[in-house]
Amino acid sequence: MKLSELVSEVNVKEKYNFKDVDVTGISYNSKTTKKGDIFVCMRGEHVDGHNFAAGAVEKGAVAIMCETKLELDVPQVIVASTEQSIAPMANVFYHKPSQSLNMIGVTGTNGKTTVTHLIQKIIESSGNGCALIGTLGYKLTSDGEYKEAKHTTPQAPELQHTLTVIKDAGIKYVSMEVSSHSLVQNRVGGCEYNCGVFTNLTQDHLDYHVTMERYFEAKALLFKRLKSGDVAVINKDDSWADRMVAELADGVKLYTFGIKKDADIKAENISFSPKGASFDCITPDKKYAIQLSMNGMFSVYNVLAALTVAYAYGFDLDKAIKTLEPLKGVAGRFEIVEHHPLVIVDYAHTPDGLKNVLNAAREITPKDSKLICVFGCGGDRDATKRPKMGAIAEELSDRVIVTSDNPRSEDPQQIITDILAGFKTVNDVIVEADRGKAIALIKEIAHKDDVVVLAGKGHENYQILNDRTIHFDDREEVRKVFEG
Repeated sequence: MKLSELVSEVNVKEKYNFKDVDVTGISYNSKTTKKGDIFVCMRGEHVDGHNFAAGAVEKGAVAIMCETKLELDVPQVIVASTEQSIAPMANVFYHKPSQSLNMIGVTGTNGKTTVTHLIQKIIESSGNGCALIGTLGYKLTSDGEYKEAKHTTPQAPELQHTLTVIKDAGIKYVSMEVSSHSLVQNRVGGCEYNCGVFTNLTQDHLDYHVTMERYFEAKALLFKRLKSGDVAVINKDDSWADRMVAELADGVKLYTFGIKKDADIKAENISFSPKGASFDCITPDKKYAIQLSMNGMFSVYNVLAALTVAYAYGFDLDKAIKTLEPLKGVAGRFEIVEHHPLVIVDYAHTPDGLKNVLNAAREITPKDSKLICVFGCGGDRDATKRPKMGAIAEELSDRVIVTSDNPRSEDPQQIITDILAGFKTVNDVIVEADRGKAIALIKEIAHKDDVVVLAGKGHENYQILNDRTIHFDDREEVRKVFEG
């Protein structure tokens, strides 16, 4: 593609040394730059791509996109923000694939992964192809293999390439997690969404967004993209719901779901057992009795979100419900890995997420048995949530083991100290910074009918330490302890 066409939808400040060269790829990492690429000088948290432009040119980059003029003898496209400009360029390079797809974007603090998987299953049950993009990677069918993902939402060139693969496979629908980071950083720039789903908004990522107001504004960017005729699916019970509705343009079709408030799709008569959750789903047309194999109030909300999408698209709800009822959920989300005691591994890493999973676990904890919580908090992330999570663990559990999560560059002991600040008393708290040893303690303190929630890492099969990343999977560790 000619350079002039490639940057035709980018807000260009200046062109320097300009020649209309042929560009065969987009790169933002000088280590992987190939001959014929345009190199984009991205400013990261720790490195500045402008410092690596010369190396990219040596590797064969034929043009540079940058924020300041560089002393390099190649065409340079100068923009105000490379972070904001790489997406519209990638969208043009891949010939705007989202225009040929029905894009369903799911955003919110909790529930994104599960809801996208449920939507994929429902759409497939209707006889349509549906690809999935999210935390676990991307896959073209629900039974297919995940391709690896570095972020919940990939950087723009990878995302647009993935959408092209989906389009070329003849798949018409995409169920996609859309993170707040990706919206602020415009990684999803150029994506034309047909439906936006809002699950909830609770404290997370304040190390990045700083305030809840800015966190909301990030999430709202998805809904501001929707045009007349598009669909918005919003959790009416969430305290930010009315604000989100106010962001919608005229003509966007609004559908709500909920339990506490009067919504388009509502759950009533909810009950829980070790087998799962059951409830009546009330729609404007009909009442459906649902028996899920998944558990917890959060699962009811996740299913309501997916069913509301199905309703908005006119899919057969009887068929959709039959598809969802036997599902056990997503890897690392309320995943039962041992039965005596009942050990549940969950990704919950926010105050609200931990509260939800502990409340769900309490519903299935036998009357004379204990609920035990094992958790830690990630390093180099929002520290203000640590004492809040400590307070929640103390309030909702009978025993607590505080351990490490992904400490990254922080001292694990300092993170634990921050968590303990939320406890009223630390007399009964077990502290074990080594997560493997903390998991081994479960066998010592839990009786066969107790319920244990091992929270924080869920599906992750690694642990990020100060100087390295090691293989570590909570589920494997539990099985090692109980099965040898």
